[in-house]
Amino acid sequence: MRFERGPTRILVDSACFIIEPIQLEFEPNRVQLVKRSAHKLFFLCIFQVENPVEVQLQRWKLTGYNFKIAHFWAPYLIKAERADANDPSYTALFHLYLDELDPEWATKIVEFDYIIISAGHWFFRPTLFYENGQLVGCFNCYRENVTDLRFSYSYRKALQTAFRAIYSSRNFKGLTFLRTFSPQHFENGSWNQGGNCVRTRPFTSNETRLEDINLQTHSIETEEFKVAESEGRKRGLKFRLLDITFASLLRPDGHPSRYGHLAPHDNMTFVNDCAHWCLPGAIDAWNDLLLQMMKMEDGRSFDKTKSSWAFHFF
Repeated sequence: MRFERGPTRILVDSACFIIEPIQLEFEPNRVQLVKRSAHKLFFLCIFQVENPVEVQLQRWKLTGYNFKIAHFWAPYLIKAERADANDPSYTALFHLYLDELDPEWATKIVEFDYIIISAGHWFFRPTLFYENGQLVGCFNCYRENVTDLRFSYSYRKALQTAFRAIYSSRNFKGLTFLRTFSPQHFENGSWNQGGNCVRTRPFTSNETRLEDINLQTHSIETEEFKVAESEGRKRGLKFRLLDITFASLLRPDGHPSRYGHLAPHDNMTFVNDCAHWCLPGAIDAWNDLLLQMMKMEDGRSFDKTKSSWAFHFF
């Protein structure tokens, strides 16, 4: 939806509301967003668009800023195939090739000045793991003679493979952000067992803490980020951590719950959505952090003796 505000046309999405014009102090050229739909929402909300946005195959050209954005749907970051094409995506078994990249985004790395990646939630689904073309284990596949490994095994391997592709690319000279895991807020059951998110206000800092799967996922990300940052530094590349996990943990009120999806017919019941975001506030904070981090990078030389900027919230 678009509306006019004076001479300026503003893009409005359900995830953000831009009230005042934004003055950018830098003019980057190309941004690649890898993985989740939330990326597309929160990043586009940063920019006040002077001209209509051109959308072609998940690519946006913001003519007022000489700026291009591309969104690549790669929920596992690596090569993945659905075992049965007829199974719905939310229950399907997937084959994950842990040492092979998803070519949809990996072959286009050199086209971009900024890369922003994130992952996490899809790794909780039933999956079969392959390395060097051989089946090495699975997560919740319940197959005889197949080792049942934890989701952390595949997630760590996927991040390693994705990061390696970036810092090993000979012609990529840009900046890479890892946007950390956004916590779910299911209560009184999991997503497929009646869990819901009905809170109407944020948590205070002493009402919750990062634990269980949220903590484990975030720990994997920060550990693998440090390795990638070190390897990238050897090659003169910059990696930055956009850490939104702790801040998002405090927003159990920000999810759509049962209002997140339209039922295709009257008698169909949808599960509650406590993973995606709906209300303004949570994703707007991601906007502010990313924009500030990009401004901090603008015009600065890369000091190999310093660690990356990371934002943590407690």
